[in-house]
Amino acid sequence: MKVIECTDLTKFYFRKRVLNQLTFSIEENKITGLIGRNGAGKTTLLKIIAGYIKQTSGEMRVFSQKPFNSLLVSAHSIFVDDQMSFPSPLQLHEILDAAGNFYPNWNMPLAKRLFDYFSFDSKHYHNRLSKGKTSTFNSIIGLASRSPLTIFDEPTTGMDAAVRKDFYRALLKDYLAHPRTIIISSHHLEEIEDLLEDVLLLKDGKNHLHVSMEELKEWAVGFKGAEEAVTKWTKDIEVYYKHQIGTNTMYVVVKNDFSEQELQQAKAENIEITSIRPSDLCVYLTSETNGGIDNVFVDR
Repeated sequence: MKVIECTDLTKFYFRKRVLNQLTFSIEENKITGLIGRNGAGKTTLLKIIAGYIKQTSGEMRVFSQKPFNSLLVSAHSIFVDDQMSFPSPLQLHEILDAAGNFYPNWNMPLAKRLFDYFSFDSKHYHNRLSKGKTSTFNSIIGLASRSPLTIFDEPTTGMDAAVRKDFYRALLKDYLAHPRTIIISSHHLEEIEDLLEDVLLLKDGKNHLHVSMEELKEWAVGFKGAEEAVTKWTKDIEVYYKHQIGTNTMYVVVKNDFSEQELQQAKAENIEITSIRPSDLCVYLTSETNGGIDNVFVDR
């Protein structure tokens, strides 16, 4: 079953096009990573999915309904980010008590165990928490809601490394016990790649790549060796990243359309073949130049 179906989705803010004819679908009970640089349109897309805003054109369907102003979508989804707000007079324990009125699958025992584990004071107020604590509390709400569609937009903002690790562990354990559709937008792909089943990569508001994590791990390959030899092997292929090492050594990253026999032949010509980490590949794919920051220091 497809929980999300997006067709030719476009969104303008004034005259700026943030999403550009975006088309994709997301199956139920999968964890999908939404990846892209700042300004790629990630948050705008997530807010359209959650029904917070409307697209300019195209179609978005969530649970087969248009999400904007949909009670069904609202009741079966949750959008977690660092801008979540709760009534300021309520103490934290009162927010947890009230959450069960909004989320049909709300699990209070889980919420309380996470609340205690992360050392919250039940009498504190949400608007007085530090940035990291705010993100942690919001994530507790997101996990304990067990909503069929759970959206995390940069959920670990302000968290230290240990808390981020605990959050990801908690998310995975609860997802395995209670599968649902989860979307995570994050700048820390290297931290969440073991969680993800699919990756949706946005660039300039477009669907640049939508593949499984296993496919992404094999998507590209690195060639390192003498410049002449590397150029021969990659001359007719789109280069995602290129780096000159010394006077005659080159490293390039290209799409892995090579057979095993071809890779073995390249190795025989003293070319080092390397795999590419998904987090590095996403940086290369969304970079404006295939030389990265090094291009800034090249005299033209």
